[in-house]
Formats: sequence, structure tokens, C-alpha cells
Amino acid sequence: MDAQEAQDAQEAQGARRFAAIDIGTVTCRMLVADVVGGRVVPLAKEYAITNLGEDVDASGELKGEAMERVARTIDRYLAVRDALSTPEHPVLKTVCVATSAVRDARNASEFARMLADRGLALAVIPGEQEAALSFAGASAEFPGERILVVDVGGGSTELIVGLAGAAPQKAHSFDIGCRRVTERFLASDPPAASELCAARAWCAEQFAAYFEELPEGARPDCMVAVAGTATTAVSIREGMETYDSDRVHGARVSLEELEGITRRLAALPLEERAQVVGLDPGRAPVITAGLLILEEVMRAAGVGAFTASESDILQGMVLRAAQG
Repeated sequence: MDAQEAQDAQEAQGARRFAAIDIGTVTCRMLVADVVGGRVVPLAKEYAITNLGEDVDASGELKGEAMERVARTIDRYLAVRDALSTPEHPVLKTVCVATSAVRDARNASEFARMLADRGLALAVIPGEQEAALSFAGASAEFPGERILVVDVGGGSTELIVGLAGAAPQKAHSFDIGCRRVTERFLASDPPAASELCAARAWCAEQFAAYFEELPEGARPDCMVAVAGTATTAVSIREGMETYDSDRVHGARVSLEELEGITRRLAALPLEERAQVVGLDPGRAPVITAGLLILEEVMRAAGVGAFTASESDILQGMVLRAAQG
């Protein structure tokens, strides 16, 4: 169903329209969607690798050129949003959040002013709120199941355990992300074995404590992974020359399969890695770290597979906006 068909289908159902923009450390994304009876019906999804968090871990500041990349992307997104805001179905609210890179940056206010000039009120959300929004978006399709939602980002990773449809039982945002790990540990091209081991050890130690503190009855039945690292793992496994969200959403990836993908990509220099079918070349510099992080979460959780989900923080933001 294309955007116009979806729009027509909602007209008689009391749909309310919202837009959500998520500005991450690596990517910038937007969802325009209708909310009908508590369901999120997507009309348009936009995605771009903007690398806002480039060198933030070391410098503590957002680069001017990185902020400009995001600004140009936002301008394009707002044109898409405005085309879907009609007199019959106006976009009632646009919510815009930034996560790890902006949380860590001394010049975050400069970035916020840049967005304010475009009519956007930026919310720099804490990791715990980021986790709750990701859980709300990802858990909607798993009614009654106790799930672990994992969101590997550029600067942070969120782990959230809870019963789908309810409030999270235990959520934590770790300052562990694919760009942060790459810049901190993986200096060689391709990464040296010692660098990979050091990165794994750093991640594993922190994730282990989270699961050790879980009450016995809170152990998850399954793991749902959202965001670009998880969806890229599926795309690479399937050899997708063109990304197909319908094939990615709900796909199951075993730990053994993930390990194989990680080994393959970690052995390639950046130039060759960027040519791997199924991988967005812009994600090539940080994908090895992302896959490594996802592996270590699975080991710490004691799960043998994850389910990839296209429903994530964006859907959670739209649902939150609809609730007022």
C-alpha cells in the first residue's frame, strides 16, 4: 500500500496524523503516520546516515559540518511531511528528539537553535526515556510476551525488558554504541584481533551486570532487536541489493548466523566492506562494532536468536504524541 492508498483508507476512520523525527548519532530518520484506534499506520518513512556524532566521544562537541548535514536532511524531511499534511488530514504535531551524541555535546544548544529556525522544538531525551519509547514501538506486535528489546545506536545501546503492552520492568541505556566503540577501540583497518577482543570485553562486562540483576521471573521469552545494526544483519544475510523492509521486519537471526556475518565483515578493510551486498556503504565504518555489540547482548542474555523489528522509537514517539 502506497502513501496515497493508506491516506485514503484512513479518511473514514478518525485517523490523527503525526510526524516523528529521530536524530541519532549515526542516522537521522522520520516517520509520518496516522494513529487509528491505538495502531500506528505509516505513511512515509525517511532515513539518512548523517553521522552527527562524528568525533563527539573524543572532542565533546558536535562538528559544524555534521550539524549542517543533519540540517539539510531535515529540510528534505519537512518537505515530505508538508506534502502529507492536507486540510482533511493535517499533521497535528511534529515531535523531534535527539539522543546520545547531542546528550554528550557541549554545544547542543547551537544545534537546537538550528532546528528551532526550522520550526522544530528539539527534545534531548535521557537514555531511560529513549529506552521506554523504543519498547513502546517494538513491543506492540508481541502481545502477552515478556520480551527483551535491544536498540543498538551510534552512541548508546538500550536494553529493555518487560511485558509487551505494559511499562518496561527494567530499562537501561548504556554509553555503548557502534560509533563510540569504533572510535574508542577499532583503530586498525581491518580491526586487529586484539582490538576486537578489547571491545568485546568492555561491552560484555557492562551487559552482564544488567542480566545478573534481573529477577528470575523477569527473564525474557524472546529478544527483539530494532534499529540499523539489527536490520542490516538481516539485509546482509539475505543479500538484499535493494533494502526490503517487509522482508526484514520479523526476520529471525540466530547467534551463529550473526557471528558469521561479524567475522566476515571484521576481516574486510573498509573499502571492501562498503561493497558488501545488503550494507549501506555509509554504515560500513561502524557496522563491525554494531554487530559485535549485538552479539555480546545475546550472549549476556543467554538467547540463541533475535527477531528484527522495523517498529522502534519512531512508532513509540508517534504513540506518545497521540496520547497528548
